Amino acid sequence: MNLVDRFLARTDFSSQEDFRQNLRIRVPEHFNFAYDVVDLYAAEAPDQLALLWTDDKGHEARFTFADMKRQSDRTASYFQSLGIGKGDPVMLILKRRYEFWFSVLALHKLGAVVIPATHLLTKKDVVYRCNMASIKAIVVAGEKVITDHVAAAMPESPTVQALVSVGPEVPEGFLDFHRGIEQAGPFVRPEHPNENDDIMLMYFTSGTTGEPKMVAHDFTYPIGHIVTARYWHNLHEGSLHLTIADTGWAKAAWGKIYGQWFAGATLFVYDHEKFTPADILHKIGEYRITSLCAPPTIYRFMIREDLSRFDLSSLEYCTTAGEALNGSVYDTFLAQTGIRLMEGFGQTETTLTLGTFPWMEPKPGSMGVPNPQYRIDLLTPDGRPAEDGEQGQIVIRTDGGKPIGLFKEYYLDAERTHETWHDGVYYTGDVAWRDEDGYYWFVGRADDVIKSSGYRIGPFEVESALMTHPAVVECAITGVPDEIRGQVVKATIVLGAAWRDRADAALVKELQDHVKRITAPYKYPRVIEFVDSLPKTISGKIRRTEIRRDDASKKD
Repeated sequence: MNLVDRFLARTDFSSQEDFRQNLRIRVPEHFNFAYDVVDLYAAEAPDQLALLWTDDKGHEARFTFADMKRQSDRTASYFQSLGIGKGDPVMLILKRRYEFWFSVLALHKLGAVVIPATHLLTKKDVVYRCNMASIKAIVVAGEKVITDHVAAAMPESPTVQALVSVGPEVPEGFLDFHRGIEQAGPFVRPEHPNENDDIMLMYFTSGTTGEPKMVAHDFTYPIGHIVTARYWHNLHEGSLHLTIADTGWAKAAWGKIYGQWFAGATLFVYDHEKFTPADILHKIGEYRITSLCAPPTIYRFMIREDLSRFDLSSLEYCTTAGEALNGSVYDTFLAQTGIRLMEGFGQTETTLTLGTFPWMEPKPGSMGVPNPQYRIDLLTPDGRPAEDGEQGQIVIRTDGGKPIGLFKEYYLDAERTHETWHDGVYYTGDVAWRDEDGYYWFVGRADDVIKSSGYRIGPFEVESALMTHPAVVECAITGVPDEIRGQVVKATIVLGAAWRDRADAALVKELQDHVKRITAPYKYPRVIEFVDSLPKTISGKIRRTEIRRDDASKKD
């Protein structure tokens, strides 16, 4: 059983033109994913497997849709006993624990606001989030490194009324999640849990400048992920899908709950502390995983393994997003597995906006073509639509109404919302160009594009070229002022251990020549600096603005 046909006028498409012209999404009144998808499965296909969970300690748990209804009802009843109801913000710091899914569904049933968060938060981060969002309760994985930070933040977080631990530890000041749901009374469904435009989900997204933004999504957001799962991940009933992502990030909403269950797929969750490529590859064979989504970096690590040692015969489809895919990674993975890597693009503020769909021939490094649920365009700095081959900012036109899947607002920040979304246009802040076949190619963030001698140079293309050199582990491309050219390209590079003793002028020239061979010669880095690490946000994004600021301070 799958529910795609209940929300789409048509479900089968033969080409991108067919998809573009005929995709029609039906949005019910008062839609609530927990009731209208999960509980409906529980009624019509109770034994269908919803979640297959395992961890790196050998534990395993399987939950049918009937189980998910039962557990989410019990959790919702427990949360009600804590005073949690419609509109109350609740932060979940649950890593990949299966209680995350119980809690998300329970909060949806109550009309509360789910705020997923990473376990990497410090006390300062917790205080900031609690006060900005007026968080009422926090549910955490009971590990000392997490509970200590949360407990330390409480004296400065006056809105928080309850702390809940799912174990294994339940420190003083925390309530026991499992005891709570065992003792909870029968769940009484609220009479009117939500309207479609109520806030359902909110992410604190760490930008490369300033404090994190609060990206608020309404209750229709899950419907927007039907395309993500059914037509990008290519999922169907019987699929066993693994997206490699922590539940604190929006990628989990993309690949670990909403669209996958619309499509009737089973979620595979591997709860692990440290990413090891061989472990993931073993899990694929052991559990017969059919679909995988991961960032290009993960595939880059995988192809360094001897893939012939692993049984990957169950894999049917693989997707990737999060950064530009290097062609050599695509080619190697295809040669060793027979599977094409299908790229996609979107933001915390959106669902999939550009993608390589099953009926398309992928172009390695391209994000694909527009998802027809959005009206995508490219705008040049002077505001006109970009021509093929010309760089422009990716925008979503909203003069005909807000597309399903686009965020509602930056919570409590009307000024920032208006800066990025005005006059019927949402400005993504990402720059790309479109080729003659309609495929889009990522250039970089609008603020990161380098203007040198009349050329506009995107950091990602240069970074991708550098990353094909064996010496380079990580790199960041920025522009530095130059009296003649306006700006020149600078590369800040972290070298592999075996190359650190060779960080000299000869290696600089070798890297410069390497970039000239890989991409247009005018893009090569005229300045190269070797460093031990790159400045990053808590979500792992490189803070190029910090590199630029440090360069400016050195010059002063």
